Amino acid sequence: MMIPADWQMWLTLAVAGGLLLSLAMRLAATDLLALAALAILVLAQNLTGTDKLPSPTQAAAGFGNKGLVTIGLLFAIVSGLELTGGTELATGWLLGGVKGLRSALLRILIPVAALSGFLNNTPVVAALLPVIHDVSKRIGASPSRLLLPLSYTAILGGMCTLMGTSTNLIVRDLYMKNHVGENTLGFFTPAIVGIPATILGLVYMVFASRWLLPERKPAVSVSDDPQKYTVEMQVDPTGPLVGRTIQQAGLRALPGLYVAEIQRADGRIEPAKPQQRIYGEDILILVGALESVVDLRKIRGLTTPDGQSRKLEVPAWQRTLIEAVVSPRCSLIGKTIREGKFRSNYNAAVVAVARGGQRLMGKLGDVRIEPGDVLLLEASPSFLHQQRGSSDFYLVSRVEHGEVRRHEKATVSLLITAAMVVVAALGVMEILTSAMLAAVAMITFRCCTTGEARRSVDWSVLIIVGAAIGIGEAMYQSGAADAIASGLLQLAGNSPLRILAAVYIATVICTELVTNSAAAVIMFQIAWSAADTMNIDPTPLIVCVMIGASASFLTPFGYQTNTMVYSVGGYQLKDYLIFGFPLSLLVFAITMIMLSTWYGIGWSA
Repeated sequence: MMIPADWQMWLTLAVAGGLLLSLAMRLAATDLLALAALAILVLAQNLTGTDKLPSPTQAAAGFGNKGLVTIGLLFAIVSGLELTGGTELATGWLLGGVKGLRSALLRILIPVAALSGFLNNTPVVAALLPVIHDVSKRIGASPSRLLLPLSYTAILGGMCTLMGTSTNLIVRDLYMKNHVGENTLGFFTPAIVGIPATILGLVYMVFASRWLLPERKPAVSVSDDPQKYTVEMQVDPTGPLVGRTIQQAGLRALPGLYVAEIQRADGRIEPAKPQQRIYGEDILILVGALESVVDLRKIRGLTTPDGQSRKLEVPAWQRTLIEAVVSPRCSLIGKTIREGKFRSNYNAAVVAVARGGQRLMGKLGDVRIEPGDVLLLEASPSFLHQQRGSSDFYLVSRVEHGEVRRHEKATVSLLITAAMVVVAALGVMEILTSAMLAAVAMITFRCCTTGEARRSVDWSVLIIVGAAIGIGEAMYQSGAADAIASGLLQLAGNSPLRILAAVYIATVICTELVTNSAAAVIMFQIAWSAADTMNIDPTPLIVCVMIGASASFLTPFGYQTNTMVYSVGGYQLKDYLIFGFPLSLLVFAITMIMLSTWYGIGWSA
């Protein structure tokens, strides 16, 4: 049997098609499927020695891509912003006067669009999820009215710069590798489409969300947690909460948590009402679920009473929250937390106590410890190792996202991020260089630790992108990209504008079925081959791929931020279709109009 000369092309098309199908059917984890597809192509090259498929060295080159490294660094930078409360500091001042849904959308979406233009939008959305829950409670609306607009706005904002989304960074790096000449992709090149699309998209969402997004209940609510912690927080006399009411301070906005009473500095105890004002040195007694207690500690202007945490022999950047269940053999049983000198004996501060679903009366320090009590502690991670073999506690575990916030570093983290953006935007240095320096600065100034920065990186995203670059290289080397481009040219009748539309639609379909990064890399090679065949400037087609790869508004699976808000907002698939389809048409129309006008693309060749 004779093997066809172009078997490499057919194999690559089969592998790429199989990858798209398996990703669409959710057969396995996306990073595993992408690696498996790349492995098949590398194995075929090894067995045959052909030069039309990527060698192991060429396949591995994708994982050393500059854009890929930059994405990883941006995760670490946003970690510094999140752990210092820098994101809340940058956006919180806008939310003070929120009165209704439209007001909330305007005050949230505008800064999100601006932030997403300069930071990877996935961690930006993650950092703002608690803010959305706060605001939705404040205006008496379901988070579903705000979460999907948040995701779509982050996507639109990311279209405006090369740094705004991982796809733009990857496509720009591929463009620089393939393009020879004076023309290059500038920092704001995608803004030709991104800025008008963002402005008109925001107008659409602000006016349409009330009618097209229903009130949904989240699939899982922290208020369903039967275990209630009693926690004390003291109002910092120099903080931003002094003089505000409980409602204005956002203390009624955390789900499953309420303020039970206020203990004034002069000893008076007052019931907590929404319009009750709080002042410096006030001690707030709150009752709520674990997740809300963790979120409570992110609020600027609240500290632990009597400075118990500050007296620990461990700096804030080395502390975390730990849950520990009191054993019947604990030496402190029957004693109050204060009498047992808990902090001195264990080098840990008791932040909250849970005893089933009941509320514990009095001050936290006066609570008598009983077997089975669950203590929420602020301590060094070494506490875990020291007490796991101890008879005093059992079920000692670290709380997820329980890192202690360093609010005093919030301004530092914002300055580092702003410097990175300005330096990269002005072309003073490469985006990779500025991101690398910013990540080092975040760790050096203790905005985050090395371990926290490392944990913040979404490795599955990096693996998918690295593997997709290798598959895209196979599409180019085997001639598969040229074949698809030729097919597009025949369908479009050699019209540059029709080619532009075909590339955009094909990219959007790939993005919705698989992931934006994989779609961008594969479609880049097709768009490049189409431009080469027609002998036209590839830049508008490449920008079209950037926009199309980000324009995922129809499903929860095409873009990571859409997936993040899916269960949190209690959404159904039809919500994405109903709310996202008009936005998809709007962005498509703007892309065609702006690129054809800017680059002088007509209907005929």
